[in-house]
Amino acid sequence: MSDTALDATGSSLSMPAARSDAKVAGKEHVIDAMRGFAALLVAYFHCRQVEWVGMQSFHHVAGKSLDLNTIVAYLTLPIAWGSAGVPIFFVISGYCIHRGAAQRLAKNPAYRLDAMNFWARRFARIYPVLFAALLLTLALDWTSLHFPPVNHKILDIGPQAFLVNLFSLQGVAGKTYGSNGALWTLSLEVQFYAVYPLVFALRRRLGMMPVLAIVALVNVASVFVFERHDLQFFTSFWFSWMLGAWIAELQLERGDGSSSRQRMPWLMYGAAVLLTILGCVAFRFGQYLAFQFWAVGFACYLNEALKSRRQNDTGVIRVLSRFGDFSFSLYSIHLPIFVLLSSVLYRSALQMSILPSFGFMLVAVGVAWVFYRCVELPAMKWSGSLKSTPR
Repeated sequence: MSDTALDATGSSLSMPAARSDAKVAGKEHVIDAMRGFAALLVAYFHCRQVEWVGMQSFHHVAGKSLDLNTIVAYLTLPIAWGSAGVPIFFVISGYCIHRGAAQRLAKNPAYRLDAMNFWARRFARIYPVLFAALLLTLALDWTSLHFPPVNHKILDIGPQAFLVNLFSLQGVAGKTYGSNGALWTLSLEVQFYAVYPLVFALRRRLGMMPVLAIVALVNVASVFVFERHDLQFFTSFWFSWMLGAWIAELQLERGDGSSSRQRMPWLMYGAAVLLTILGCVAFRFGQYLAFQFWAVGFACYLNEALKSRRQNDTGVIRVLSRFGDFSFSLYSIHLPIFVLLSSVLYRSALQMSILPSFGFMLVAVGVAWVFYRCVELPAMKWSGSLKSTPR
């Protein structure tokens, strides 16, 4: 969730070097757009939770009335499954991180990943944003605490919780920091990056499919070792991330002429829709199982969507790709903003009107864009400055 178009070492790809022709540029739009879509989906999912009473309570009071608030509230029903944005981020992250290394390995079978450089660049890309997000969470939650009753979203904002989140141990050694519950996925991303050089080394020796099978087995075992005990470790979501890496290699195998060789794309899109629906149904029984269905469903969609430049160059895709530019910033700071607005304006009382939630979103998007310009862009430049020459 934290990446723009990335090479194997995690940098932002330069346009002339990374995009050999217009087809590649078109494919990049769908990646940025899906990242923007996922960030907006998760953010508004949390916004409804913080500001609104929820569909069940609202329906009990509003019934079948046809005023504007009621119609808009019912139209937001699909946002109840907004956490689907998280597995979308995982798949995209796996694709972006592995793509550059896969390209180099395809050109040179002797290519080896510089692990130290990879970790250094990932650190430069992630940790300035994470540190600033934790400080902003501290400031916003400290302010929110002065408007009792205290919002139930605000957890510990002490130094121990700060360090647990700074070292990406939330979910294992502690909880997320303050009201910023969205940070639980960032710890998983850091753990993905930590083991990626090992994954790449196995890929060189064994091939992609054996590695994917091994990760799938580890993923299943992790459900019983960690997930059933409410411990969130990267191994429980590893398969989703590796699906993205696999798609990166499939794109390389197809090459630039892939769009002319498509056969029955409706099969993949149909599978994506079916798996997404299954994920929504599974959500009733638990979020974790739903995440697995959603990840595979989105992988089906992404694998097919990357084939066609024409589909990836629409106005909607371009607009969403703009949000994708600062999706990491939006994801990292939106929840404390919502909690502060709710605390100041409504004393944390859930509202019957859904309309204020759209104002909350506008504020969060605006603040996230400023945060992106002030914090994330310098981090991206720092990461880019560490780029090493491939061996």
